[in-house]
Amino acid sequence: MLDSKTCCLVLIDVQEKLLRVMHNSETTVKNCSILIQIANALDIPILWCQQYPAALGPTNPRLIENLTRSIPIDKRSFSCCGSAEFTEKLTSLPVDTAVLCGIETHVCVFQTAMDLLQRGLKVQVIADAVDSRSEQNKQIALNRLTANGVIISSAEMLLFELLRTSEHPQFKALSALIR
Repeated sequence: MLDSKTCCLVLIDVQEKLLRVMHNSETTVKNCSILIQIANALDIPILWCQQYPAALGPTNPRLIENLTRSIPIDKRSFSCCGSAEFTEKLTSLPVDTAVLCGIETHVCVFQTAMDLLQRGLKVQVIADAVDSRSEQNKQIALNRLTANGVIISSAEMLLFELLRTSEHPQFKALSALIR
């Protein structure tokens, strides 16, 4: 089970120009926002990546408003692990699990997940917080990730897995995010 003390959230490339061509961008932004708020409330580190923002624009403003504890990591590689800044920050954290959300599922999310597995981390991809231009590409990526040992989850499932009990001090506030 996921533990808030040993995981991090990786937000991948949820940028304006990319969102315009995604299959289900509104749901992706909504659930990425929920994940960021969960991470903030539970003191889970967030690694926030942007793919070449000079060309693809900034991260969605709805997400930026909750990313007050993070500084964006700009990258040119598809995998976040291709960025020295990302790997340095990740290595400095006491984590054994990375929770991934963002776009595109079959490119940057997939390659990041595979690289993180090779580095010995456990990886969870939040299926309702990732997207691709086509549903088919998203499903192919989720199938390949599952076949390689990545755990596929949902934003709501992740929330209750982290809280474990309705007696958690953050239960009321965080459960309101999914209602």
